[in-house]
Amino acid sequence: MSEKKIRFIITRQDTPESAPYDEEFEINYRPNLNVISALMEIRRNPVNAKGEKTTPVAWDMNCLEEVCGACSMVINGRPRQSCTALIDKLEQPIRLKPMKTFPVVRDLQVDRSRMFDSLKKVKAWVPIDGTYDLGPGPRMPEKRRQWAYELSKCMTCGVCLEACPNVNSKSKFMGPAPMSQVRLFNAHPTGAMNKAERLEALMTDGGLGDCGNSQNCVQSCPKGIPLTTSIAALNRDTNLQAFRNFFGSDRV
Repeated sequence: MSEKKIRFIITRQDTPESAPYDEEFEINYRPNLNVISALMEIRRNPVNAKGEKTTPVAWDMNCLEEVCGACSMVINGRPRQSCTALIDKLEQPIRLKPMKTFPVVRDLQVDRSRMFDSLKKVKAWVPIDGTYDLGPGPRMPEKRRQWAYELSKCMTCGVCLEACPNVNSKSKFMGPAPMSQVRLFNAHPTGAMNKAERLEALMTDGGLGDCGNSQNCVQSCPKGIPLTTSIAALNRDTNLQAFRNFFGSDRV
C-alpha cells in the first residue's frame, strides 16, 4: 500500500523581474504538520512531483509561533501565517502563492518596504531617546490600556494590506496596519505629544481618505485586531484636527 502524500502547487519566481510559474511537490504525510514544516521538508530534498531536481523554495520565517509576522503568504487563496496553517485543516492540493500587494523578491518572499515606509510616515513609535533615566512615565488609565494592548499585538505581517482591495500598485493607500498604529501611539501618554503630526500624515494622499471601508482587514487579521474600530476613531480625530488647523486652536 502506497504511503499517504501531501501535494503542493507552489507559485515560484526566480528573480524580481522574471515571470512566475507553478511547480508541484509531494511529500510524505505526517500528522500535525504545518505549512512551514512541509516547506522545510521540500527544502531538505528539493525534488518536484515529476522527480526532477530543482532549486529549494525560498520563503521568509523567524519565530514559528505567529509573533514575528514574517511567514505571511497566500495559502489556498487566503493570506495568512504559514506557521499556524495546519496541513490537516487544508484542502489539497495546497496552493502557496506570494502576497501580490508587495513586490516579489523570490518565490514566496516579498518586499514589505511599502508597509514599513508607511509606519515611518505616521511616526509609529514614541520618540524618546532613552539615553538617560527619565523616571517612571505617566500612567495610562486601565480602560484605555486594555484596548491599546489589543492594537499593540500587530506584528506587521502585511495580511491586512493583502486583503484590502484599496492597497495595490495603482494606489498610495497605506493600509489598515499603519493607521491602527497611529491610534495606538496617540493613546500613549508620552506618544500623544506627536498626535497632531500623526493625524496630519493620515490626512495626506494615501491616508484615511483612500479607505473604501471593505472591512476585509478586520476579517483577515491573524491577531483579531479591531482595525475598523481604529479607522472609525481616526476619522473623528482627523476631522477634529482639521478644525484645529483651520481655527488655529487646540481647544476644538
